[in-house]
Amino acid sequence: MQTYRLALIGFGNVGQGLAQILLEREAELADRFGVHFQIVAISDLLKGSLYDPDGLSPATLLTEIQTHGNLDDAVAPHRGWGALRTITESNADVVVEISYTDLKTGEPALGHIRHALNAGKHVITTNKGPIALQYPQLAILAEANGVQIGVEGTVMSGTPALRLGLDLLAGAGISRIQGILNGTTNYILTQMEAEISYEEALADAQAMGYAEADPTGDVEGYDAAGKVVILANLLMDTPLTMADVDRRGITGLTLPDIHEARQAGERWKLIGSVEIKGGDVVASVRPLRLPATHPLANVSGATNAITYTTDLLGDVTLVGPGAGRVETGYALLGDMLAIHRYRGELT
Repeated sequence: MQTYRLALIGFGNVGQGLAQILLEREAELADRFGVHFQIVAISDLLKGSLYDPDGLSPATLLTEIQTHGNLDDAVAPHRGWGALRTITESNADVVVEISYTDLKTGEPALGHIRHALNAGKHVITTNKGPIALQYPQLAILAEANGVQIGVEGTVMSGTPALRLGLDLLAGAGISRIQGILNGTTNYILTQMEAEISYEEALADAQAMGYAEADPTGDVEGYDAAGKVVILANLLMDTPLTMADVDRRGITGLTLPDIHEARQAGERWKLIGSVEIKGGDVVASVRPLRLPATHPLANVSGATNAITYTTDLLGDVTLVGPGAGRVETGYALLGDMLAIHRYRGELT
């Protein structure tokens, strides 16, 4: 049985989702994969920080959060450590970076990830900021220190969009990637098709928890642009930046625009795209009118989807959730299992 000790930097919904999965699937993971994932440390600015080299009980952690909203009463020999001390001084093998992060700078997650890689620890993260801004440099740093960096959850939560492209379609010749990469905007556009104004649809999305109080990152296309950059970096080996993405959001769309598209048998979708054109890689995020025959046209609500255009298979489309507590937690588990498989290949 191979044990991996985990330090969670952040213990919000995603971290709690991972803890729930580890609690419920511990026996299955051991029987099927011969692996045990053990949380030894948590560092969260709001919920508290604790470290036990012998392991923390996922059941206890979740109960404390549910009962008190924090970890103040959880028993551990070490408490109050900051993120960097937790990364450096804990006995964790894998650092799970899931703190709140600014997409413009990638901080503080970017600093946490660099610190962990330099300490010779594997990193998995769902934070798109550091990966959109610095993935090529982080990949080099990981290789130099003999560790892995897992980023599956940065694009479509637990839906394995990156793994599909990197592994299963690696030899198919990907020439274009198009996706509905932001569930908030797709929900708003779906609502507008039901004769609800943009303003009302946005308010509804905020009430449902899909959109933040400041929805700019979603509705102006910044969130989708970050994911497009990640797709370009990982799947087309092209170090694009946010500035390279031709970005436009959905704020200019009106109900007459929706009606006009419907009369033509088309639907508006905010599409993130990266494709090879004349030897160059071109990236964009913009609202597009898609014909009903397009594989992304009928994806509704907060669902995400991605279509890979390939030389050998044509279009391959994957549809699934782009957010969610357990769903994003599953992305972390997938990366952890990938690290386990990689280590098995080396031995």
